[in-house]
Amino acid sequence: MAPSDRFRARKQPKQQRSAETRQRILDAAARVFAEFGYRGGTTNRIAEAANISIGSLYQYFPNKDAILAALTDAHIDAGATLLATRVAAGLPSALDDQLRLFTRATIDNHRDDPHLHQVLFAEAPRSPALLARLREAEDAAVAAAYDLLARHPDVHVPDLKFAARMTVATIESLTHRLIACAQPADARQLEDSIVGMLTAYLRG
Repeated sequence: MAPSDRFRARKQPKQQRSAETRQRILDAAARVFAEFGYRGGTTNRIAEAANISIGSLYQYFPNKDAILAALTDAHIDAGATLLATRVAAGLPSALDDQLRLFTRATIDNHRDDPHLHQVLFAEAPRSPALLARLREAEDAAVAAAYDLLARHPDVHVPDLKFAARMTVATIESLTHRLIACAQPADARQLEDSIVGMLTAYLRG
């Protein structure tokens, strides 16, 4: 097993200038990994794209795996924030509209840079800590789905716990397979298809 610090950033910025440098590294890394993939996304290329020295990059990250771990954390945080913001704006009453809200938020969090997401979720190694966080995020999504399904009068499935897992897995897996990939599908077509399938399934 790889050492745990392989995926850990070296320096947590406390001053604004350091925070800006760290973010510049991550922004540059996102572009480099999207263009060159995991193998070609070297720290030298990232440092050059960020317009900093390789020594400065290593003050923040020990290697490219730590950079990818930080990018994945940012992706998870962005998805949670996006969904929370849309739910806070008002949850629709119709079952299909609720499913559409969750499906669209998931798709929107993956559609901007599918090549980068391909590197993050299909090519890059994952630390035990990141795998644990992904499991926690999935468990939280399943719990939220269960709460919504249990209260909706149009849901008529015999096993709500399984239905919640099925709902989350369908949205997440199809989005990763058909949006965060080398040849992304039409986002609206995928959204309509997922909503239609899940609505029919949940209504029984």
